[in-house]
Amino acid sequence: MEALELARWQFGITTVYHFILVPLTIGLSPLVAIMQTAWVRTGNERWLRLTKFFGKLLLINFALGVATGIVQEFQFGMNWSEYSRFVGDVFGAPLAMEALAAFFVESTFLGLWIFGWDKLPKRIHLACIWAVAIATTLSAYFILAANSWMQHPVGAVFNTETGRAEMVDIGAVLTNVTLLAAFPHTITAALLTGGTFVAGIAAWWMVRLVRAGRAEEARDVYRPAVMLGVVTMIVAGIGIGASGDWQAKLMFDQQPMKMASAEALCESEDGASFSILTIGDLSNSCDGVAHVIEIPGLTSYLATGDFSAPIEGVEDLQARYEAEYGEGVDYRPNLLVTYWSFRLMIGLAAGSVALSLAALWLTRRGRVTGNVWFARLGIWAIPMPFLASSFGWIFTEMGRQPWVVVPNPNPTGVDGVWMLTARGVSTAVGPGAVLASMITFTVIYGVLGVIWFRLIRRYAVQGVADSEVDPSPDGPNGRRPDHPDEPDDASDRPLSFAY
Repeated sequence: MEALELARWQFGITTVYHFILVPLTIGLSPLVAIMQTAWVRTGNERWLRLTKFFGKLLLINFALGVATGIVQEFQFGMNWSEYSRFVGDVFGAPLAMEALAAFFVESTFLGLWIFGWDKLPKRIHLACIWAVAIATTLSAYFILAANSWMQHPVGAVFNTETGRAEMVDIGAVLTNVTLLAAFPHTITAALLTGGTFVAGIAAWWMVRLVRAGRAEEARDVYRPAVMLGVVTMIVAGIGIGASGDWQAKLMFDQQPMKMASAEALCESEDGASFSILTIGDLSNSCDGVAHVIEIPGLTSYLATGDFSAPIEGVEDLQARYEAEYGEGVDYRPNLLVTYWSFRLMIGLAAGSVALSLAALWLTRRGRVTGNVWFARLGIWAIPMPFLASSFGWIFTEMGRQPWVVVPNPNPTGVDGVWMLTARGVSTAVGPGAVLASMITFTVIYGVLGVIWFRLIRRYAVQGVADSEVDPSPDGPNGRRPDHPDEPDDASDRPLSFAY
């Protein structure tokens, strides 16, 4: 294999692995903040117990996310140095903003939240976890700004003397219409992941306690967690549908080849159908491809809002791209990957739908349930949105090929700011070096994956603590402002890990 193929495999492996962890961090952090807010406002101990429980799982996931995310930055300057040379002036700006304005804030306030339970006043400590949730979302915005620029370059010009793309308008990069559509879609998908995670674990514990004869504890502690997860899933599902529709229409306008490939639409059609099942080898030649089950006109509607609108097929687009950007290049992405990743992205959300519907029925009017199948559904639903998010990311990136920076086809497009993936790979790093690093990272990530799963499972199985004491200094167990001489066991202790 050539360095290009290996570099693409390595970036795909490390990115998808990292992105498995990202949605849970983005989606779970605001839910933990909501739990702690409920505790601060109501004083109900169950919310403190839930905050500590799911906060512990959030910290495990965050730590692994940081460890796997560091590798991403280095690949740009090593395996993809030609890409970095060409677009570094533009692409590097949102990445720097993510580190300085988002990740540092996120890490700092997460540290204060971890170690400040018995040191910070209750409301200030609460503000720390909300700062983490906001910074996590902001971090996603800057990362998506960089990626959206690759999908639809704006705010830059091509310098013919240096042969590089140069930024001329950071505002255009940060308000890219592709970004404005991708951001709510990503955030709502992350909230779906977090909501399913909370509801799935709480559903399993609810059933376990009911079957053990502890129905009141299940109703008091785990039913509220199930309902919080269900409400989050419903709101997130609506957001995913609305933002996904917006993205589909933008994709048709900006990357028609990706739209056609998502449907394995080989020939242009008026009123193109949406394929439920397509058979054939789905090779890029389109030979033997047949749509077995389809919904008439739906692809045209998703692309334009009109059931009878014409949609260009893969073969016609290939001919058009050859005329516009040069012959000798296959401008068609891998149809097998784009077709099925698009459907898996949508279909795997069914796990969250099933869990939310079952939970709404079984917990109606304050009920709890001991149905074993509900506990199993909760566990099986948890990985579904993780996988759906990963397949969505695979579709987004693989559907863009063979471009690493897609040409902007609009009349206001950026002339010359586009790049084929084959031209972005480093010319100084050979296949052997890429293969060695890919094997190393894959093994390390495999080990980290086992550690992550075992830690998550270990602490999830432990469940919510039987009781929690308010640890805040302004709480009933802390030093009261009106009694400054009152002994306080926590006042002389150094910062310590609260868990």
